[in-house]
Amino acid sequence: MLQTAKTWARAVKRDVLAVYLAARDPRTPLPIRLLAMAVAAYALSPIDLIPDFIPVLGYLDDLLIVPLGILLVVRLIPPELLAEHRAAAARRSARPVSVAAAVLMIVLWLAAAVLLWRWLEGWLS
Repeated sequence: MLQTAKTWARAVKRDVLAVYLAARDPRTPLPIRLLAMAVAAYALSPIDLIPDFIPVLGYLDDLLIVPLGILLVVRLIPPELLAEHRAAAARRSARPVSVAAAVLMIVLWLAAAVLLWRWLEGWLS
């Protein structure tokens, strides 16, 4: 059951990226592009319709709204175009992660933390 859930999660992640790519493709019909943009923006946005801290309901959008929106858009995108974008999404997901970018982000966060600490230290004394 856990393996099935992981496979489903990977497919949803791939389809979110495929929907995003289809939303940017001029070959996708305009009404479907607009819907795809809205679904991709909601799926990738850190802001939820129902905040996650609300028990049970907080994860309802992550478990129902996002997959149903993706399913709707995937069914509306022309099949040959969807296959192309799914392949592109799979290639992008398989790319190696940039270690240099990760190190840069860690250094920036540490620098921000040190600056915040010094500012708070000076402000409190």
